[in-house]
Amino acid sequence: MTPGALVIGYGNVLRSDDGVGWHVAERLDNDPRFDGVTVLQRHQLTPELSLDVSRADLVVLVDASQGHPAGTFTIERVSAVEHSTTTWSHRMEPATLVGLAQELYGHSPEVHLVSVGVASLDVGDRLSPALEAAVPRVVDAMAELLAARIGQHLVADGSRA
Repeated sequence: MTPGALVIGYGNVLRSDDGVGWHVAERLDNDPRFDGVTVLQRHQLTPELSLDVSRADLVVLVDASQGHPAGTFTIERVSAVEHSTTTWSHRMEPATLVGLAQELYGHSPEVHLVSVGVASLDVGDRLSPALEAAVPRVVDAMAELLAARIGQHLVADGSRA
């Protein structure tokens, strides 16, 4: 197991706000506060990601949600689902991914899901104004979460204290 944090931003970048996970992940790649964090962008969660999940100490998943007001977000802990009967043909739920990591590789780290409320799922590659404004807040909240969970303090200039 490689210690550290893994962030997976996922969704459909051609459906406006559904691509918010990709936009957040892109910001993390360019933010020195996330140096050393593995950041992935994916269209959906797949069984193959269970290996990456099993190797991390902390995983943060970022996805769009129709269950929240546009531009708001929640961060919730994900618990593993064991022995799921899912076929994995189209998409995999976060809890199933965590359970698969445990089942196949013997380790399921602490996992959090950041769900960002969407304003538009229309065809397009740009975020709505509400989500464009929310992305920096999501990134800051993730920096706080990672700093608290991996025992390192991230300071404003990106160095580790």
